[in-house]
Amino acid sequence: MNSVNPSKATVGKNPPEADDGLNQRQREILELARVAGEVQVEPLAESLQVTPQTIRRDLNLMCDLRMLQRVHGGAVLHDSVANLGYEARKRFMQDEKAGIALAAAALINEDSSLFVNIGTTTEAVMRELFHHRGLLVVTNNVNVIDILRPNPTVTLMMAGGTLRNEDGGIVGKATAEFIDQFKLDKAVIGVSALEEDGTLLDFDQQEVSVAKAIIRNARTTILVADSSKFERSAPMRIGNVAGVDYLVTNQKPPERFTEHCSKHAVEIIIAPPDVQ
Repeated sequence: MNSVNPSKATVGKNPPEADDGLNQRQREILELARVAGEVQVEPLAESLQVTPQTIRRDLNLMCDLRMLQRVHGGAVLHDSVANLGYEARKRFMQDEKAGIALAAAALINEDSSLFVNIGTTTEAVMRELFHHRGLLVVTNNVNVIDILRPNPTVTLMMAGGTLRNEDGGIVGKATAEFIDQFKLDKAVIGVSALEEDGTLLDFDQQEVSVAKAIIRNARTTILVADSSKFERSAPMRIGNVAGVDYLVTNQKPPERFTEHCSKHAVEIIIAPPDVQ
């Protein structure tokens, strides 16, 4: 997991008005989480000059107050209703996403056609595919266009719809209708959260409709999701992992989820972090 170094971030200047019950250290931790999207125990303990046990108690308190949400080694902003900001999502678990991208790209041949939806992990896959030749890529993600445009052998098709300035996503009824015109070899999709029964979740109803269209119009669907997606929640249902062909992640999923994948012939690929 990657995070902003507490010693280099601006914290504590604007304590949130609704943070009743937090001391100054806890407010600094919460502000760090808002800047970076996530915080980790050991860097916080070193920077704030307290023990890791103290930091864990701080995180547990803020989780009890539904300000943060625990993940392995630290915590992220509580996000069951609203997603993290785009820049925070880009920084979060960068090494893990790079490893997932490498493994997912190995499933895609040159001269393939594929859908790609919104997400920092799907964008990482596209960076791994940059040197592939002869791809046809249909996407609702402006960042995917920027990543692949310099490759002259790639044909890019951008869906129409409403541009979401914050993350470069294009969503809406027109976007889903555009996707429905195609039947492509593969889809590379990301989601905001995964539940142990296989449910795929996201935050935006319009984005969900596009993801559904992508899944039903791809011959093979590759879901790319880091392990934190099992520790998060989101309010909108996309579908179930039974409807995809591959899950590429960085850790073994929960046992119930793994059994569900096995029952529905979904292949799970565990990718190690791509640490430079």
